[in-house]
Amino acid sequence: MTKFPSLPRRAQPQADHVGSGSAYDLSKRRSNLTLLTPYGGKVFSNYVETIYNMHGYIEHCREEYILISPGNVVTNFDYNALFDYHSKHNSDITLVYKKGVIPSGYDRPVTLDIDADGKVTQVFIKPENTEEEDNHFYGSALVKKSLLMEEIRKALSLNELDIKKLLQQILDRYKVFAYENKGYTAIISSINSYFDFNMDLMKKEVRDELFNPKRPIYTKVRDDAPSRYGLESKVKNSIIAQGCVIDGEVENCVISKGVYVGKGAKLSNCIVMQDTVIGKNTNLNYVIIDKDVTIKDGRSLMGFGSYPIYIAKKSEV
Repeated sequence: MTKFPSLPRRAQPQADHVGSGSAYDLSKRRSNLTLLTPYGGKVFSNYVETIYNMHGYIEHCREEYILISPGNVVTNFDYNALFDYHSKHNSDITLVYKKGVIPSGYDRPVTLDIDADGKVTQVFIKPENTEEEDNHFYGSALVKKSLLMEEIRKALSLNELDIKKLLQQILDRYKVFAYENKGYTAIISSINSYFDFNMDLMKKEVRDELFNPKRPIYTKVRDDAPSRYGLESKVKNSIIAQGCVIDGEVENCVISKGVYVGKGAKLSNCIVMQDTVIGKNTNLNYVIIDKDVTIKDGRSLMGFGSYPIYIAKKSEV
């Protein structure tokens, strides 16, 4: 399967992280990774225009199927099982859904009615009751390349640019099935859901499922020295990457690479991204800190579980 992420307008961070794909075993002569950068600086507000403007690349690919997958979903999913299910049911389109309560902050969520055979009988956009468990379609779908491009061209010619409404309209024309993702799934739709996911990583059962050795997750390689812990440091229930220097107290935190925590500092329920410097005698609770931030000595910042504070990249506090 060819991989072709469509990048947003500010694409440099994603391009820098993914690179040639060699760190992810995706740098190959054929069926390799290709990054599709923004189209002359123009950002499309809908999937229909976005997919159509990649039609040259998509139609040039040798692969028969297209797997659409959103970038805001964290899960370790077996796509081979999805393909087997798609083939077994002779499906035209297979939608992946998660059974549960729709995450807060989700824009126009889509839910599915499914019959006993797994066929989708109805698609609902922005249902009234989002606090009850439902079959939430979060954006992953498997479809034939020829079918996808045929429907995209037709929708564009009729100026029907809402792909969610397009999904409702094609139910009568195609066999649309649904496949349940029964594993751990975090859908990042707000600052709160991002914070909650990172706190979930403290749970062993979540880590065991996400970092399944049968389906390993790769990341960009950065060869740092092991993290160093000072004589007065205290660390409890936290995830700390390599290259850090911890001289303070850290509890219930996710700490990225190259972070410095000064003496007397106390961090609780925080997410700290790479190469951030946290000064001496600071007190941070429920704070999300982006990359390359400097927190000066003696600063105190406190959010709440339902309202964490966010510090932007390269800020100085």
